[in-house]
Amino acid sequence: MEPSDFPVAPYLASVAERVERELGRVADERLGRGPARLLEATRYALMGGGKRMRPALVLSACEAWGGDASDGSLAMRYAVALECVHTYSLVHDDLPCMDDDDLRRGRPTVHKAYDEATAVLVGDGLQSLAFKHLLASGEATAAALGRLLAENAWLMVEGQARDMAGNNARLDEAGVMELMRSKTGALLAASVAGGALCAGASAADVYPVGLDLGLAFQIADDLLDLTADAATLGKTPGKDVAQGKSTLPALLGVEPSRRRAEALLDRALLALEPLGARAAALRALSRYILARKK
Repeated sequence: MEPSDFPVAPYLASVAERVERELGRVADERLGRGPARLLEATRYALMGGGKRMRPALVLSACEAWGGDASDGSLAMRYAVALECVHTYSLVHDDLPCMDDDDLRRGRPTVHKAYDEATAVLVGDGLQSLAFKHLLASGEATAAALGRLLAENAWLMVEGQARDMAGNNARLDEAGVMELMRSKTGALLAASVAGGALCAGASAADVYPVGLDLGLAFQIADDLLDLTADAATLGKTPGKDVAQGKSTLPALLGVEPSRRRAEALLDRALLALEPLGARAAALRALSRYILARKK
């Protein structure tokens, strides 16, 4: 079924359905006990659709290293926690004080659908819910996963700070790569490394593979910002140029950036080769990172 025949779209749809079922439970956990507007906005943020790429990477990495990625598994619990952290980052990134976006996944951002204060609280709450959900399993590996997620969530915050400081700053290539490694690469690397850790592999050994995929993902995102329309992208295109953001396409141009992303993907795929058929889904998702249109 490899390389081109793996059913990536059905696989992603299946993961999304499974993950969203769990996210719904997380969102509804305090129904009737917490402020209704906050809980409604939290559900709005969590159930906003999207590819659920990070959970898919967690589960496929767990499968690739021979672990249990079923609904009741630690891998699923980690995938849900990581998606909560990712969602919080989107809610906060969209705020007027950050990237100031009105559209996310084809619908109004949380601060537009509700208000800015509620959006801040939703993001704050999602961080707590993420670690509460992960650590509730009581498994020994959950603590290591919690550290991995916390460390890389902090790197993501550092990346956002670099991103804001880089507006109209003309970062050099080293600066752009460091920005990408932290803002986007860290959480994607934690997805692959965490999935492998759930299967008993070394997160430190797997992390570089996930980081290569994370960098390729961000370059692809930056290219899409230049080439896609709002209807296809599900968010406002052209924002990077308008805000003077430091991106690899802005620095090197479209084709050199595309080649860089392809080289990163090739290196990651080479590292996955020894895993054989078990890694079919992870390899297919890796290729999808560059082939996607949104």
